[in-house]
Amino acid sequence: MATPTQRTRIEVVPHFSRLQEWIALDEEFFQQEGLEPEILPNVMHAVSSHRGDAYGQRPQDLPFVQQMEVVNSACQWGTACNAGAGMGKLVPDLYTVGRFAIFTKPGSKVQRLVDLRDVPVGIGERAGSHFTTLMMLEQVLPREHIRTVHTGGPGQRLLALLHGEVEAATLLDPEIALAEAKGLRELARGEFLITFWVGPKLTGDVLNAYFRALKRADEALAQTPEKYIQLWERNIPPTLKDEYDYSTFGLGEKFVFEPYTEEMFQNAIQFAQKWNLHTHIRDTQYHHLITVAGL
Repeated sequence: MATPTQRTRIEVVPHFSRLQEWIALDEEFFQQEGLEPEILPNVMHAVSSHRGDAYGQRPQDLPFVQQMEVVNSACQWGTACNAGAGMGKLVPDLYTVGRFAIFTKPGSKVQRLVDLRDVPVGIGERAGSHFTTLMMLEQVLPREHIRTVHTGGPGQRLLALLHGEVEAATLLDPEIALAEAKGLRELARGEFLITFWVGPKLTGDVLNAYFRALKRADEALAQTPEKYIQLWERNIPPTLKDEYDYSTFGLGEKFVFEPYTEEMFQNAIQFAQKWNLHTHIRDTQYHHLITVAGL
């Protein structure tokens, strides 16, 4: 194994809805691939707990605004729009599939999605919960009767539900499991694509090593999930710390080691344009906005 002075330093924001970064850290897969990772859990928790910061000032934006050479993830729409706005680049070699679910506050009379007509749903603006909520509600409601409210990160949205501040909100993992544990009613759930969002100067060699480590972690999780399931504790926002049965949380995002294609990218951009969520974008050319890892 390379010594610390021989390894390439890389800053990593662990993604709150999966475990692979933690597994790669604990099993020293990053180090074995020649990397010296600096894990940034405070950024992860800030993303989950912010109270509705403006675009460009959200915790997930700041590493890119500050020109840090960081590896992060976002929903496919968010990564595409962020890269197009000049914040980071998209890695097209792979993607993951995450879960989302719409829950209601305790005591809500809302029973079905159609009952959300003109009812504001808590989301994180221009992030996964925003796009997935629109994608879900447009199936049953006219556009003019779909309402969203920028409530903040997924942990903050769960707190808003529990405090009765919003009638409904869209949650991601691990907040889905937390909401279930707290007895909240789920109206609907679905899955969505998550892509890797990285600093524009990270080289293909470094990214290749990073994703080799994550692939090893993904394989380890599939082989012995019981060994790693307790790692969910690291992804719980500080304001939601409690005793939970992590065996009910599932395995988080599913990795797909297949290309995130130009067609997929353009579909994401078009959906953002359809909902007028593209106003920060300056460039929509796929090949201008990607950094290839060479997997």
